[in-house]
Amino acid sequence: MGAILGKKIGMTRLFNEKREAVSCTVIEAGSCFVTQIKRTDKEGYDAYQVSYGERKEQKVSKPLQGHYKKAGVTPGYTLVEFSFAELNQELVVGSQVSVEGFNVGEKVNVLGVSKGKGFAGVVKRYNFGGGSRTHGQSDRLRAPGSVGGSSDPSRVFKGTRMAGRKGSANITVKNLEIFKVMPESNLIVVKGSIPGPNNSYVKIISSKK
Repeated sequence: MGAILGKKIGMTRLFNEKREAVSCTVIEAGSCFVTQIKRTDKEGYDAYQVSYGERKEQKVSKPLQGHYKKAGVTPGYTLVEFSFAELNQELVVGSQVSVEGFNVGEKVNVLGVSKGKGFAGVVKRYNFGGGSRTHGQSDRLRAPGSVGGSSDPSRVFKGTRMAGRKGSANITVKNLEIFKVMPESNLIVVKGSIPGPNNSYVKIISSKK
């Protein structure tokens, strides 16, 4: 088992041993470094804090500059946390986490934030069928219809599906197969699609299955 932080590069098509075209997603996973180890007696839980990438020091805020300097690593673009069980190895502050911990054919779970779609109606957001156009109801085609009771209970129930913001949600895609690992380029290629737009950050964690 292993875990790493990556950046979605985009999708492509590769061919397997049977010369079948396979839709894949390319993820740049590294360089990643452990910047902090959190313990139950101090922070209340056990976790490794991992940074992604390397950037100029002046591009990072002063408090973060001190945080990275204390860890002895180059400032990164973002920070995430992994549990001890997810990384499944003994690490110290400053250790590098690489794609070499993953193997071709291994199943992984990919966690990311889906694309934001803005404000959407119920037809687009929840696949409602809409209303009828008959009998002069020309403005009811994409309307939600009734949303609550009358005098009893005189309110709309919590959780009623209505128009609102669509997307920008935490999504986990489970049991994706690793198609290719390229340690020299810090790249992992997985079969299928993963959440989020290109250049968004994702967590790759080995599946327990």
